Amino acid sequence: MAIYALGDRTPDIHPDAYVHPDATVIGDVRIGAEASIWPRAVLRGDYGTIVVGPRTSIQDGTVVHATQDKPTTIGADCVVGHLAHLEGCTVEDGALIGSGSVVLHDAVVRAGALVGAGAVVSDRVEVPARAMALGIPAKMRLDAVPEGVVKLGADMYVENVARYKAELVRLD
Repeated sequence: MAIYALGDRTPDIHPDAYVHPDATVIGDVRIGAEASIWPRAVLRGDYGTIVVGPRTSIQDGTVVHATQDKPTTIGADCVVGHLAHLEGCTVEDGALIGSGSVVLHDAVVRAGALVGAGAVVSDRVEVPARAMALGIPAKMRLDAVPEGVVKLGADMYVENVARYKAELVRLD
């Protein structure tokens, strides 16, 4: 597993979190209980702080970065899909960030919202609670996400962590 301090910036990973051996965590990164960081994800807290809340899944190939004045904060029970890019933004509890999407500086994805696959949420854009942000640039569909739908995905990844901790074996 590639976990690095950078000067005085040191990751703080809860003992109940899971960081896949092929993920990279650098610097000021805080990962909560039962959170999961999957293969080829990169969380680089070299300039600013990254916070990943409990029970949140950061999936394969995702890049999470922060700037000196813009931390990246991802709440509890979130699902961040494959190959997403988050930088200097806030994702509140229970939100879903779709595969291949981008969420940029000072953007806020409110609780229970969904950023669709491939969407781009530009600087300073707010995705309202339970809205869907779709397209490039993202357009909002208000009240389109059913209550609790993201929690099902978050729960699935918490279960997957137990499986990986118990069964993952490197063969080469």
